[in-house]
Amino acid sequence: MKILVDADSCPKAARELVLRRAEKLGIKVIFAANRPIPITESAVMEICSSHENSADDRIVELAEENDIAITRDVPLAKRLVEKKVYVIDDRGRVFTSNNINELLSLRNFTVGLAENGMEIVRISNYNKKDFKTFADSFDRLLTKLK
Repeated sequence: MKILVDADSCPKAARELVLRRAEKLGIKVIFAANRPIPITESAVMEICSSHENSADDRIVELAEENDIAITRDVPLAKRLVEKKVYVIDDRGRVFTSNNINELLSLRNFTVGLAENGMEIVRISNYNKKDFKTFADSFDRLLTKLK
């Protein structure tokens, strides 16, 4: 088992928590992004090209059944769920085969509205409540898999 992190949008606090938990449990962590992200020496940083979805493609390429992935990118989450990867976002939302199609439809609808000029309310800044929810979900997932 390894942990794959879509690092472009993952908040620093969430990245640091993942690293601490993984180091404690001896789990390999791979960060993928289109730019360097500060990480500890115990993790791997995959710097991908600037082409659209290159980091996503690399994460899917590296992912194996029963790995853990952290991303808020719903289309990427769908690709990973299809590979039987456990997927959560940095706010603790768990993506599963039972909810991914609905979440993807909602995301596509929202993107369509934005593309047609509708103002879309964006998620607020990452706060302590978001971090706590993520930490709790991540810990539950690690406990389940260990």
